[in-house]
Amino acid sequence: MRADTDTGGEWAVALPVPDALIGSARGSVRGSARAKARTAVVTRPRWWLDALAIVWLGWVYDIIANLAPLRYHLAIDHAQGLLRLERALHLDPEFALNRWLTFHRTLGMALSYYYDNAHFIVTLGLLAWVWWRRADLYRPLRNSLVLMNVLGLAVFWLYPVAPPRMLAGFSDVVASSHTLGSWHTGSLASAANQLAAMPSLHMAWAAWCTLALWRISERRWVRGLAILYPCLTVVAVLATGNHFVLDIVAGLATAVLAVALVRALPVAGSDHHKPVTKSKTG
Repeated sequence: MRADTDTGGEWAVALPVPDALIGSARGSVRGSARAKARTAVVTRPRWWLDALAIVWLGWVYDIIANLAPLRYHLAIDHAQGLLRLERALHLDPEFALNRWLTFHRTLGMALSYYYDNAHFIVTLGLLAWVWWRRADLYRPLRNSLVLMNVLGLAVFWLYPVAPPRMLAGFSDVVASSHTLGSWHTGSLASAANQLAAMPSLHMAWAAWCTLALWRISERRWVRGLAILYPCLTVVAVLATGNHFVLDIVAGLATAVLAVALVRALPVAGSDHHKPVTKSKTG
């Protein structure tokens, strides 16, 4: 027994406490703190504000797309320059993959549907799920995705690049497959920015999906799918003739830069470390 101590007129006896009991008490306190954290409430952003952000991005994209006739030859020159650089670096599998896929019609159609639809369905579906189920993760993930698009739009404006399918010798597999909802043929073709190969937002969005899934779940099969998804995206965009290898590298760099910038901003990443499970609409 240790000496008695006076605590403001009352006496307290300092008794020796076993280390095991101290560890148990500390564990109980930590467990209580974790329980409180899990039951904390994080408000979701109003959905219509995010919808307005999407509309604004679409409006900017449309403005850039309308400049395509004026920048066509410049974009072709940039594309040819990228192809020459890749060949000098021996990093030019696009033509071989494109030629190979041209002679595999069923696979070409499958990759065309994947290219046209997975890009939007997977990304926007995952974003909506995070908004609904993981409000604590939503803001930094949303901000990263928005910033990726802003960075991509800036490059589209400053450095237009035509995709490989617009160069001699390449085939537009998506157009020849006549996939439903294709942006390469019909009325949708006029609404698409055909000179936005650099950076590859297909790659940037796929990398974002990997990050989101990795943060959402620790299950091995989920993280396995998270890694497989961008790998399949790389094959699809190269083989269909829609991106160069350097576009993909630039797309990945865009994703990394966007995430780093969001992490560096304390306001944007304020909810980054809150492990909560309950949320409500604010």
